[in-house]
Formats: sequence, structure tokens, C-alpha cells
Amino acid sequence: MRREYDRLFREWLLRRTRLRRLLRPLPRRSNLHRYPVIKWFAERARRHPFLWSFKRAQVIPALYVGSVISLAPIYGIQIVLAFAAALIFRANLTVMVALQFLTNPFTVVPIYAATGWLGATLMRYFGVGSDWPTALFYTNALFIGGIVVGLLFAFVADLTWRALAWEARRFKHRLLQLRLKAD
Repeated sequence: MRREYDRLFREWLLRRTRLRRLLRPLPRRSNLHRYPVIKWFAERARRHPFLWSFKRAQVIPALYVGSVISLAPIYGIQIVLAFAAALIFRANLTVMVALQFLTNPFTVVPIYAATGWLGATLMRYFGVGSDWPTALFYTNALFIGGIVVGLLFAFVADLTWRALAWEARRFKHRLLQLRLKAD
């Protein structure tokens, strides 16, 4: 029994270390001063504990709002908008900012091309904007496509997060049971 507990405890430590390594470059209470724009709002961010909570009530809105913001054609001001949205929706700032890195200099062109194509297809299908100027039509198509793809991506991320949270609860319960039996 003790061996099983020790094995599971080592596995738990390894998972925790991997997660910390993955989250290290993202904003936390302790390193807000390192980020160029967020540091202006650091004092306010430290006063709101929901920005740092990984509970379901804070992660789910962060996934949905963060995904939509990250795929909307507003490259360059996404992190500022994500911070404001995290305050408005009482969402986790770390998850919200992490999602903004979906669009980066390497992925921005393919993402905007795909979301623009999807938005234009949806607009033509529903007969919206056929008499609009071309620039206005494709600008709206980018926003519509970004919202649709963002919500679909968020739904998949939500299901994945729920599955991982369930597995973590199950793992923690098993570890607790083995600890009680080992003692």
C-alpha cells in the first residue's frame, strides 16, 4: 500500500512541476511588473483574487471570452482587452492571456485567412452585406468568423478542461485514499 501511495505521490509531484513550468511565463500576482502594459494595472489586479483563481467559475468565462478575443482581428491590443475582459467577466487572467498567444506573428495570417473565409461564407449564406463595400464586407467577415471559430475553439477547450479537472479530482481522491490506508 505504501509503495502505491509513494508512486502516486511522485506522479502528482511530476504533474505539478510540469504545470508550473508551463505556466511560468504567464502573468501571476508576483510577476505582473514584468509585463509592459499589464504593469500599469498591477495594483488593481493584485486586489482582485478572482483573476488568479483556477476554479470553474473563473476558468470557463476565461476560455470563452479569451478565445473570441484571441481570434478577433484586433492583433496587437489583445492582451489589454483580455485584461479588461477578465475584470468585467470576473475571469482568470492567466488563462485569458495565455489564449491571446494563439495568434502570434507565425499564425496570424493563416488564422485570419480561415476566419475571414468562414465569415464571408456565413455572410453570403445568410444574405448579409451583399450591397456593402468590399472592405466593410471583409472586415465584418473577419469579426464574424473570429467569433464563430473562437466559440468553437472555446467549446473544445471547455470540454478538455472539464475532462482534465475530473481526472485530477479522481487522482487526488485516489491519493488521499492511499494516504489514509498507508497511515
